Amino acid sequence: MSYSARGPPKIEGMISLKVDNLTYRTTPEDLRRVFERCGSVGDIYIPRDRHTRESRGFAFVRFYEKRDAEEALQEMDGRVLDGRELRVQMARYGRPTSPQRRRYDRRRRSRSRGDRRRRSPSYEKRRRDRSRSRDNKRRSDSHSRSRSASKSSREHSPVRRNRSQSRE
Repeated sequence: MSYSARGPPKIEGMISLKVDNLTYRTTPEDLRRVFERCGSVGDIYIPRDRHTRESRGFAFVRFYEKRDAEEALQEMDGRVLDGRELRVQMARYGRPTSPQRRRYDRRRRSRSRGDRRRRSPSYEKRRRDRSRSRDNKRRSDSHSRSRSASKSSREHSPVRRNRSQSRE
């Protein structure tokens, strides 16, 4: 069952059961057929893997009445469907109340410099400290290199040779 065109159904007030140990080929229609024996089913949701789009092996079956959900829990827990023993329990958490921001696929959208994610202050501090220590090391290395380079260049410069040759 796809909600892409019309969005998810209104589930306020429904009682959810989590059904584990499903095969990857179990459909919402299969679950509806089995669970409607216990009462009126309001919604069935089978989460899918975001990359492969295959079933993740569990589902949520929502009932309008708490009495029907409790009956389904008693009847269906341990029952075999598609060669698997179902594990049914009351869902611990409901759907998140705050709308989650949709994450963009990195392949589809590139980020500009100003559009980067906000980093924690401690991360930024570590980054600054690291870059400062690198800068200090570079300065001291380049300073000592330039000093040694200038010393060696004086020793071997043509001007020095000319002076030493003129003394001979």
